[in-house]
Amino acid sequence: MSAIDLDKVSKFYGSVRAVDDISLSLKAGELTAVLGPSGSGKSTILSMIAGIDTPTAGTISIGGVDMTHAAPGERNVGLVFQSYALFPNLSVFENVAFPLRVRRLPAAEVTRRVDEVLTLVHLSEFKSRKPSQLSGGQQQRVAIARAIVFKPSVLLLDEPLAALDRKLREDVRLELRRLQRSLGITTVLVTHDQDEAMTMADQIVVIADGKVQQVDAPLKIYQQPVNRFVAGFLGIANVFTGVFAANGKEHKITLPNGEQIACTQRPRSAGKDGEVCGILRPEQIVVREPTGQARMKARIEDVLFFGESVRYILVSEGGHPMVAQASNPKTTFRPGVTVSLEWSPDDIWILPSSQTTH
Repeated sequence: MSAIDLDKVSKFYGSVRAVDDISLSLKAGELTAVLGPSGSGKSTILSMIAGIDTPTAGTISIGGVDMTHAAPGERNVGLVFQSYALFPNLSVFENVAFPLRVRRLPAAEVTRRVDEVLTLVHLSEFKSRKPSQLSGGQQQRVAIARAIVFKPSVLLLDEPLAALDRKLREDVRLELRRLQRSLGITTVLVTHDQDEAMTMADQIVVIADGKVQQVDAPLKIYQQPVNRFVAGFLGIANVFTGVFAANGKEHKITLPNGEQIACTQRPRSAGKDGEVCGILRPEQIVVREPTGQARMKARIEDVLFFGESVRYILVSEGGHPMVAQASNPKTTFRPGVTVSLEWSPDDIWILPSSQTTH
């Protein structure tokens, strides 16, 4: 069952198409991440679901009811902004109670619901404090509590963690996912952070230039991107553009520099003169001491250490740029060293070379 349906929705600002003929069905109880670069139209989609903006064309339904022209207050949606938008002169309790007081609930019911939701977000002991007396993560949890206290059918999150530092962002990310799952609330998260989308979402909608590029589970989008934009935006991708040739079980992509990339997948379609684009993720490459039987030899240009992993910036013997990443390495190679690169031909995902975006 879908909780939110967008049917051929477009939004124009003058001659600018912020959203261009988008159709989506978002499942009830799931967290959907709308992922894309700045200016891609993702926040406009959220604003139209919330009722802050009205589509130029198309319809938006929530729970099977057409809400295209309904006012925000008629939609029963909770909204959390990047800026939190807390009332600085009100206590945590009163900030969370605000939507209940607007709905004229009895005082006893307001107190019960606020206390309940503050316990849920682990802020009961801070209910008398003002927002200025809280950390960024605590303020974000107040904003989330205020958005869910009136039991909305849909929760909308607009870059909710962007203002937090990395460690705090990771902590709040886990807390928010826990809350979403425990409440079973349909949630739409708008973000430009690929890690945020990958770790939190049941489903990711990738947007570029106001158009949907791909809608899938995080793992499928990562492993089987539909075009080069998705491959490059969701993680790092080694891209091999060359001519495909079938050769028994192990096929080849011949690059312009003459190097050959072993693969097993056949292209669904190819560009001019059989040109295709092979995608290989950095963690699928094994970096070894140079041997005579390597898939490819390359020189290490730089080494980036991330604690749990090390990333190698490389250039192949034929001059092709490469990136490889190893988890929990016991030793690392130095810049300037020539190494052998190995990968499974099954890991090369093939796209038509001309397929950049939809």
